[in-house]
Amino acid sequence: MHPLVKAVADQHKKHQVVDVKSGDTVRVHQKIREGNKERIQVFEGLVIRTDRKKSQTSSITVRRITSGIGVEKSYLLHSPLVTKIEVVKRSKVRRNYLTYMRARTGKSARLSSVDFDKTSVNTVAEPPKKEEPKAEAPAQEAEAAEQKETPSEATEEK
Repeated sequence: MHPLVKAVADQHKKHQVVDVKSGDTVRVHQKIREGNKERIQVFEGLVIRTDRKKSQTSSITVRRITSGIGVEKSYLLHSPLVTKIEVVKRSKVRRNYLTYMRARTGKSARLSSVDFDKTSVNTVAEPPKKEEPKAEAPAQEAEAAEQKETPSEATEEK
């Protein structure tokens, strides 16, 4: 990848995202814009696919059954529209692509659960804050200069 393209991509990449694996049951919070209003929509389901984990374009495919119909949504992990991803349940699977789950219903669609620490998995570190040059610095220097002039003026008047 060209260094310039990589630099631009890294600017838009999130500092850290939740470690999501295939077989996890996740709750994805996504920004939805309807006209002038903006709201958060939550979609909970099984991760049946993870793509390009280390990349800017890393994505997950989440599946759930709604009113007897299977619904799948793909999310880019570094998208600004995805505000939060919570891992609710972690299951034992041996594959990365769980496409066979599409044909399963009822008891055959169950996955065996694995114990995990929810707080450590769902905790995302804050990005290090970049110190911006303060715009107040010239104003503070001007005030300091005025204060220095004031005592000298007072001595000259005496």
